Amino acid sequence: MTTDHASPAIVTEDFMIPSDTPGIELFVRNKRPAGLSAFPPDRTVLFIHGSSYPASTTFDLALDGLSWIDHMAGRGYDAYLVDVRGYGRSTRPPEMDRPAQEGHPIVRTETAVRDLGAAVEFILARRAIQRLCLVGWSWGTTLAGSFTAGHPDLVEKLVLLAPQWLRTMPSASDMGGPLGSYRVISRADAKERWLRGVPVEKRAAILPDAWFEAWADATFATDPWGRQQEPMRLRAPNGTVQDSREYWAAGRPFYDPGKIKAPVLIVHADLDQELPLDMARTYFGLLTGAAYRRWVEIGDSTHSLVMERNRWQVFAVVDAFLKERPCER
Repeated sequence: MTTDHASPAIVTEDFMIPSDTPGIELFVRNKRPAGLSAFPPDRTVLFIHGSSYPASTTFDLALDGLSWIDHMAGRGYDAYLVDVRGYGRSTRPPEMDRPAQEGHPIVRTETAVRDLGAAVEFILARRAIQRLCLVGWSWGTTLAGSFTAGHPDLVEKLVLLAPQWLRTMPSASDMGGPLGSYRVISRADAKERWLRGVPVEKRAAILPDAWFEAWADATFATDPWGRQQEPMRLRAPNGTVQDSREYWAAGRPFYDPGKIKAPVLIVHADLDQELPLDMARTYFGLLTGAAYRRWVEIGDSTHSLVMERNRWQVFAVVDAFLKERPCER
């Protein structure tokens, strides 16, 4: 156990927990206020990352002195994040130590949902609680949504930032052609994809150069192979790309949003090129079983809104959603 030096009142614990595959362990981080002794479901939150980058540098990167998980812990939450296998500090499948073209796409969505389930099981057992809140971003919304649809009794509230759904345009992760077991991302590729479609005059205000460099340094350093390259590169499993071809681009839903029973908050950014407005609108309309549902639109933000200047708006709307107590449920 360590104490965060920037925020002495926040305690940080890192864990490697077993997955359902021998030899594969998952990285889980917990941040909470020092001295916290009560862990109710509505104050316990697990963050899940997208298809290219780990949770540890998405939700716990101190931009302007504060990460989102620090923000949550500072408000009294027992906050967690998990890196799915193949990402961040979790075990990389053996296929990632061989040339990509020698294998098939790895870490398919169904495998990642099981990894999320392992993290949920770990947290519930650790805190002796029956439910928790999930926050998913991008591909992480599919993991969180699918898990919640299949385990409605385990999720208190669900936050979906840019939820995946059936698409009429190719994914930015899919470069076409045959897929190997993983893909390799450069810093230039990452920045171009991040700011695709953003007017030039808005780019610096949305994503300061120093913020991107801090994120890239932290993210690319998580790949043991990639950080030895010059310039550094990052490997990302291709299972998500294969699933996009077989499900989202083929008109086949991976799961049924109507089976989600928990209250749901959708957050969407106006400049999101990965999730056009019509996709978000369609998904919102399918949440017919949710206790209640809400959609918040954030202006001058992209698909990666949680790491941009306007992220404070995301923090604020998620804070309000998680703490509210409806008069009737």
